[in-house]
Amino acid sequence: MPHDNSGTHVVIITGLSGAGRSQTSNILEDIGYFVVDNLPTVLISNLVETAEVAEGDRSRIAVVTDSRAGVGEADLDLALIDLHRSGIRTTVLFLDADDAALVRRFEETRRPHPTDGTSLERAIADERKAFEPIRAMADVIIDTSELNVHQLRDRLREAFSGVEAVPTMRVDVSSFGFKRGTPRVVDLMFDVRFLPNPHWERELRPLTGLDAPVRDYVFEQDEAGEFLAKATDMLDFLLPHYEAEGKSYLSIAVGCTGGRHRSVAFADAIGAHLRESEVETSVHHRDIDL
Repeated sequence: MPHDNSGTHVVIITGLSGAGRSQTSNILEDIGYFVVDNLPTVLISNLVETAEVAEGDRSRIAVVTDSRAGVGEADLDLALIDLHRSGIRTTVLFLDADDAALVRRFEETRRPHPTDGTSLERAIADERKAFEPIRAMADVIIDTSELNVHQLRDRLREAFSGVEAVPTMRVDVSSFGFKRGTPRVVDLMFDVRFLPNPHWERELRPLTGLDAPVRDYVFEQDEAGEFLAKATDMLDFLLPHYEAEGKSYLSIAVGCTGGRHRSVAFADAIGAHLRESEVETSVHHRDIDL
């Protein structure tokens, strides 16, 4: 008798060496996933069939496939097609980090990089280039450069805890300051530096966009309300279309100069709008304490 795969969810964990695959595996196991490490991509479908027999029709399975297993674009594409034809919901999770973070982690652990290279920096560069097509196929990309294990656990729980049989869009909204660099991983970005800056108001400078006086200052500008209405109207249009195409995770970033006032107020307002629309939404403020 064929399996009913409507309740099965498979997470394919991949990404750069040193970006946190082992920690991610442990976290997903903690929240109820059956995790298999270092599996060749061509064997994923066979594993899923076996796990369904052992775990039941509502299996939650996570598979790590990376440089050690020789993951390739063509093999991953075939595996995704196979799973899709079987009616299995699949999420490709790509773990990324900047070069400086990767070098620091390998030097701290004194482990060799799995990719051959004349130097650690060259090995990282070669692997990053080889993984560009895989990264482009990812449904969720998490940049772990500045995340500790507790923050990574929070991100993964937000993305994967309580996953239901019917895919629903999950949205992450973050604020940031342009002077500290733009986020490395983001789907949509809004720039609110065109608005008057509360930083130049002495009584508002020590506050943040989470405080009512700053929020009121920002949104008493006519153009602020108009921009928020246009941005949320665009999101209301886009989200159902993204979801119809199978996208289950969307990251939105809102930036101002320092990341403490205007972007914080706007990110919170966008998050509130999405929650009112019953979209599962998390909000983060990257630079609010800097």
